[in-house]
Amino acid sequence: MMSRLLRGKWWLAVLCLAIGPALVAHAAPTAPFTVEGLGKATVALDGDWQFRPGDNPAWASPTLDDSAWEQIKVDKPWGAQTHFGYTGYGWYRRHLKFVSGAGIDSELALLLPRIDDAYEVYWNGNLLGRHGKLPPHPVWYGNIGHPMLGFGKPTEGVLAIRVWKAPYLSSDTGEEGGLYGAPIVGTTQAIQAYRGSLGYRWLSGQLFFFAVDLLYLLILVIGLVAWLRNRDQKVLLWLSLWACAFLLSTLLRNLRIPWPFAVSNGLGQSVLALADVSMWYLLLNLLELNHHRFLPRWTRVLAWIAIASGVLDGFVVSADMSGPHVQALQIADALISVPATLVEVWPLVLVCFAIGKRLDTARWVMAIIAALTELTIGIANLSGQGARFTHWTLGQRLFMPLFTVAGTTFALIPLLVIFLLLAVVFAVYRYTVAQSERQVALEQEFRSAQELQQVLIPETLPALEGYAVTSAYRPAQQVGGDFFQMIARPDGSALLVVGDVSGKGLKAAMTVSLIVGAIRTVADTIDDPSGVLSVLNRRLHGRLKDGFVTCLALRLDAEGECAIANAGHPAPFLNAEEMSLKGALPLGLDPDSAYEQIHFRLAVGERLTLYTDGVPEARNSAGDLFGFDRVRSLIATQPDARQTVEAAVAFGQDDDITVITLTRLAPGVESTTSLLAPALVSSSA
Repeated sequence: MMSRLLRGKWWLAVLCLAIGPALVAHAAPTAPFTVEGLGKATVALDGDWQFRPGDNPAWASPTLDDSAWEQIKVDKPWGAQTHFGYTGYGWYRRHLKFVSGAGIDSELALLLPRIDDAYEVYWNGNLLGRHGKLPPHPVWYGNIGHPMLGFGKPTEGVLAIRVWKAPYLSSDTGEEGGLYGAPIVGTTQAIQAYRGSLGYRWLSGQLFFFAVDLLYLLILVIGLVAWLRNRDQKVLLWLSLWACAFLLSTLLRNLRIPWPFAVSNGLGQSVLALADVSMWYLLLNLLELNHHRFLPRWTRVLAWIAIASGVLDGFVVSADMSGPHVQALQIADALISVPATLVEVWPLVLVCFAIGKRLDTARWVMAIIAALTELTIGIANLSGQGARFTHWTLGQRLFMPLFTVAGTTFALIPLLVIFLLLAVVFAVYRYTVAQSERQVALEQEFRSAQELQQVLIPETLPALEGYAVTSAYRPAQQVGGDFFQMIARPDGSALLVVGDVSGKGLKAAMTVSLIVGAIRTVADTIDDPSGVLSVLNRRLHGRLKDGFVTCLALRLDAEGECAIANAGHPAPFLNAEEMSLKGALPLGLDPDSAYEQIHFRLAVGERLTLYTDGVPEARNSAGDLFGFDRVRSLIATQPDARQTVEAAVAFGQDDDITVITLTRLAPGVESTTSLLAPALVSSSA
């Protein structure tokens, strides 16, 4: 019985399937939204819209029955209503009916609110326009203002908006997606006027921040120019990079330039990393921690981590988010965000290590604000990670408006960044002024040392009976650590002392003044080279602070009789052969050191060449040393002191250079002396 009944009703099922779509297509449409009062006015298409997740191009048709679709508000995104965490396609539809009135026959336009992310707009099934590009290979934009679309003549119909929401990133709350406000309809003139008022309101609210950006630009230009003039002022370089990072961030995110999201957010991650790293190095220098035993190294390591995280995160968020690899990209985004967020605490670490240092108030204020700002941003970023699962809102609240002044809204983190800017500018200004004053004082000290050294190394040397003497001295810096003294004695003999203080610059020059004074005092009572070195050694012991002095003492008379003693100094050349001298410790290391002297005779025409280690240690651009072999070959050509020094300098001076030559003359030949010293060099230049 049942089987016959079913067989008898088969035609009824077929009939339902055949006429069902027609019945649906001709079912009663959703009640339209009545648009009235147009003319010069605009109307917000608010209230309930028909909404359906998913995608079907046929849903743009005005004949589609959408009465079974759910209703949703358009004053907030779908994620904040009934579709938390949903990404992909969603359709909005609204049936519109225009009531006749003044100006109603004019061309209409549609002003669209913010819509996440890419979308298309249809009127009665016809595409009015699109923003971005839908999958595959989607493209969407960030902060771009309010797009405007021509709407045509007012006729009854259906407005449909097809939206595609990109997959969520690690810091998204899950409440995004779709429309953030009601579309506005009106005549073209009215919409243009309304859009202009919105733009003016936005611009008025940004004037203060644009002024701040101009300050960043000024800091960038002045800081960069000042650094190019003085490359030693690394603080100015890092200040310029920090200002540059904020300018780039504004250019990418705040100026309503239609950058694709892949560009604005992708590059934005790297720019923020640059801002963080620049601030770390500013703190490292301003807090005088750049000579700490491990802080510079760890700052460099964390800087590379921050930059690498920013670049990788930018690559991830700019990748194609519509393919099957979306979940892998989301996991990668979350994992990369962890180290990028944790390193935000590094400024606080630097400030802690600076406690106890004697710094001015400006630098302490800057350091505290920097640590507080970076820590607040780090907390906001950390609390925002996985927000759609944890539902933490702390990160959002830190960016929420606190108050409004003259149309400009201020939130906590932007306020902290502004205070940080002012503190950094003032601290860097005070620091550079102090550095300039210190540099002036140091230059004055160098000038004083140079004047002292020019007094200690006279412009002329005494004539030595029976000898032709040439000497040349070229410090590696403004002042140097080489010294030589030629002291004539009443009996016709002379004492010649040449040496080299370890180190360079002002400290070495001050030691030279001590040594020269001691030599002149000792020479009045002692003419024995070994005795001179012994007395100098005892006087220098304990005064050099881990330094030392190599020294060679020579006594000679008109008949060519010579005595020489060595304290760790390069042996002189007798003609073209290096003399064999017994080695001994340099001066200042052991107060009980003994110095052996040897006696020899210079024949007529023979030459003795004394030099400091600046000659063999000259180094060219390839890193090669001049070396003792080149010294030996050079001495074999019998150059005078000036020629030897010039050869070493031309190869690549790396240390102070002193050279002295003594040539035994035949009886009756007039003695000569020649000196090339810093005072003579500057006067001839």
